[in-house]
Amino acid sequence: MDILLNVLRDTKINEEITISGSKSESNRLLILQNLFSEISIENLSDSDDSIHMQHALSTKDEVVDIGHAGTAMRFLTSYFAVKSGREVVLTGSERMQNRPIEILVNALKDLGADISYEAKVGYPPIRIKGKNSTKEKVQINGNVSSQYISSLLLIASKLKKGLEIELVGKITSIPYINMTLSLLNQLAIETSFEGNIIKVFPKEAIQKQTVVVESDWSSASYFYSIIASAAIGSSIKLSAYKEESLQGDSCLAEIYTHFGVATVFGKDCIILKKEGKTNSESLTINLKNAPDIAQTIAVTCFSEGISCNLTGLHTLKIKETDRLEALKEELTNLGALISVTNDSLHLERSSEIKQNIAIKTYNDHRMAMAFAPLALKVPIKILNAEVVTKSFQKFWDDMQQIGVKIEEL
Repeated sequence: MDILLNVLRDTKINEEITISGSKSESNRLLILQNLFSEISIENLSDSDDSIHMQHALSTKDEVVDIGHAGTAMRFLTSYFAVKSGREVVLTGSERMQNRPIEILVNALKDLGADISYEAKVGYPPIRIKGKNSTKEKVQINGNVSSQYISSLLLIASKLKKGLEIELVGKITSIPYINMTLSLLNQLAIETSFEGNIIKVFPKEAIQKQTVVVESDWSSASYFYSIIASAAIGSSIKLSAYKEESLQGDSCLAEIYTHFGVATVFGKDCIILKKEGKTNSESLTINLKNAPDIAQTIAVTCFSEGISCNLTGLHTLKIKETDRLEALKEELTNLGALISVTNDSLHLERSSEIKQNIAIKTYNDHRMAMAFAPLALKVPIKILNAEVVTKSFQKFWDDMQQIGVKIEEL
């Protein structure tokens, strides 16, 4: 489905939006729920990724296909590796079969896992023969995707002696590692993270409990971008959020002050308020702890006519698409002057946004949603708009609620 977003006639916005639970938290808790039956989950993400995860955990089929769900691929690799007596072939979309998994597979093999490649070495599909592991120590590079590390942490308490992970070299995406450890701690699973050593202690069972998932901060980023370009006095109330968040993307609250956006924390909600003009100075920020909001921030800067230097983006090369190259191409088509490296993006100041440009989404949900707020400035087309369901089922409904007119092409 291709759509045309028409410019808001009145950019003064005052709306309330409810966003489903964090995909990151939900997928971690779904794995833990299948390891510990005592857990109940509320406000679970309605994203495609979490739906794929639930299906994968409940199916008895030998072939488990998780589509584009990268988190599910990483977390399920470890889960099935310790599922004694179960043999599966874990696979996904064509793009997923070109996203590396070897670092995680090697770490699991070091722990005694039985995993082999069905096609290309280092990539899905992979055959996993579940077995009990008696080993308790493993090394993994600290600058790899945090999902590899979290994947190991999620199964660690079910290993006979627990697990000690040594992170080698520089550590990136620490907030996502801490999110996983915090969820384990909520379940009374003992952990420690000192220097470059993470320990998770064994746990046979936990007390029966209900965990409420905080709404997704990555999804909130698009509304921050909208308010940044809205008229002063605009506001959007988003539910359900916590001031003490486990999610690294909660740094949005501080970052968007650059665009005149204030974040007011209420009871289980935040209110985004456009209180002043965007700061005309260049925005320079290292996003190593929150790479998923890089696309949104780059587009906001372009929309507001300011330059930016974003670094710490090396993990974007292996997402649903090469997000840095995709950003470069689509922003260039809109009239931007932009350059990228393997881990950074530099955007020059712009004074014009080309109208009616068709944005390719590359099977990447964040490409569609990051560019959608430009509808406050110019008419814009989004190709394959249904890709947003990967993380945000009702995104286009919420855009219409705000006042954006959407036409199917």
